[in-house]
Amino acid sequence: MNENVLRAGLLATARSMATSGLNAGTAGNASVRCARGFLITPSGRSYDDCTDRDMALVAMDGSWQGPHAPSSEWRIHRDILAAHPEAGAVLHAHSPFATALACLRRGIPAFHYMIARFGGDDIRCAPYATFGTQALSDAALTALDGRNACLLANHGMLVFGSDLRSSLALAIEFETLCEQYWRACQLGQPTLLSDAEMAEVIERFQTYGTRQGAAADSLPGPLAPD
Repeated sequence: MNENVLRAGLLATARSMATSGLNAGTAGNASVRCARGFLITPSGRSYDDCTDRDMALVAMDGSWQGPHAPSSEWRIHRDILAAHPEAGAVLHAHSPFATALACLRRGIPAFHYMIARFGGDDIRCAPYATFGTQALSDAALTALDGRNACLLANHGMLVFGSDLRSSLALAIEFETLCEQYWRACQLGQPTLLSDAEMAEVIERFQTYGTRQGAAADSLPGPLAPD
């Protein structure tokens, strides 16, 4: 895709992260893969004050171009894009419920079948490491093994998708699950789905959202002729 189009899309996504309640102030960051590496939101800048040209261009060797330095979390974005060819965009947010769980260093078990949306039967919480460090990126990659979302201990959430639009939708969905789990825990210990139940859901999610998706097998077939 044209780099100028990606710049505009990245800025729009960053602003949407704030309006959707995922971020406040200059917290959080987003990136999108491009031909020369990836574009990422600048460090410490209000997205309302940014233009398309303020999005930093970062090569996979860490060198960058732009009027402002890239987000301090550029290593996580680079390493996810390098390790996951299917990833087209990465979002990191300090959303309220995800961050609350992350501060408890608590992953999310199979309390709801939509956990499978993120690749497995749970969502892991990566061990704590200082922001912007290679140690944090390494911990995140381990937590993301077989997943497209994780929590970062005492920090926030991390999500990747095929493009900016899908990544934002996944982040919003992830925060919703974090809120639901948090609320369920206020009433007691949630009842978890079994390994077999989650395995069935994970299998059905392999075709989720496709024209011949898993839901199609529940639709009635054509009527038999009279």
